[in-house]
Amino acid sequence: MIFNTPNLTKKDLQIIQALGAMYKSIKYALSAPPRWNGTLRRTTFARAIRGSNSIEGYLVSVEDAIAAVEGEEPLNAQRESWLAVTRYRDAMTYVLQLARDPNFSMNEGYIRSLHFMMLQYDLSKNPGNWRPGPIWVREEEKGIELYEAPPAKLIPKLIQELSSYLQSEQDNNHILVKAAMAHFNLVMIHPFSDGNGRMARCLQSLVLAVGLGIMDPTFASIEEYLGRNTQKYYDILAEVGQGSWHPERNAHPWIRFNLTAHYHQAATLLRRTRFISKLWNYLESEIKKQGFQERLIYALSDAAVGYNIRAAHYRHIAEVSDVVASRDLKRLVGSGMLVASGERRGRSYKASDALRNVAIAIRKEEPPQIHDPYETTDDLITG
Repeated sequence: MIFNTPNLTKKDLQIIQALGAMYKSIKYALSAPPRWNGTLRRTTFARAIRGSNSIEGYLVSVEDAIAAVEGEEPLNAQRESWLAVTRYRDAMTYVLQLARDPNFSMNEGYIRSLHFMMLQYDLSKNPGNWRPGPIWVREEEKGIELYEAPPAKLIPKLIQELSSYLQSEQDNNHILVKAAMAHFNLVMIHPFSDGNGRMARCLQSLVLAVGLGIMDPTFASIEEYLGRNTQKYYDILAEVGQGSWHPERNAHPWIRFNLTAHYHQAATLLRRTRFISKLWNYLESEIKKQGFQERLIYALSDAAVGYNIRAAHYRHIAEVSDVVASRDLKRLVGSGMLVASGERRGRSYKASDALRNVAIAIRKEEPPQIHDPYETTDDLITG
């Protein structure tokens, strides 16, 4: 027996309905052909990868996460963190490809394959295989056990039950709920020697990517939100899990947490689409005034939002040679729009104070915060 889907409340259904409208608004904003779409997709994917791995202590900068997405080398990431992030990138890229297959059907083979992609750099962690024995989740600082997973002999049966649930039409009308239950059941079964949290989050993203249908699957993940709210994430898992395998427990607090996460992430994406649209309009006007080539907007837009720009990054997104990339960045420094620091391989570029202040002013046009959808008395965001 795995955890069953709890009964949904009226408020749950209202939030699900609001989310549907929000996703349609995001899809509409991305349906036109503005060039910033690719930038938003790339950074959203990078933030999801970075967020999920940060939960496990594999920390990289946003710039290095973007480098991982682009297949470039890192600037500062430690080797183990870089391996974890790039292998997770491979698994998530596979997820996005699977979402394009209209005949895709989930089974345990895909779960094991995704795990192998994530952990193949360390064969001691049994990538692609079920754990051979018992496993506990520990809080190392306090030296206490937080959760004991079910016996290893139960794994094949429980995973088969989970696969059957994912293949069924149960909860298909509420795919956000189905994806959340996939995540929760896998992390509670804890079928692998390591990487169970990353696998559960990746599985949730896969279910969303395949089943959501109304938006680009790149934007369906809540992994960025989970990375920013790690303690809340752990707390809710502990609250429902209660220390060991208890599939009879009511998982509604977990569903509430997930719908809140989706609401905040969707509202954040709507903000970003409005922000980047306004920013690009401003930058296009400035580039035209300066007589610069239009491609320079890629460096300026990323710098304006706070990223450190490297020549390799600009070369990749602008599709230019090393010589042209170097020349373009020097022109932007000369114009006072970028500021250079470092030498040779470590050389990077950031926004000047003037450019950064433009971005800050545009951001201030948005409401200061996103409210908890379960607590607010105002109308829910829909677009």
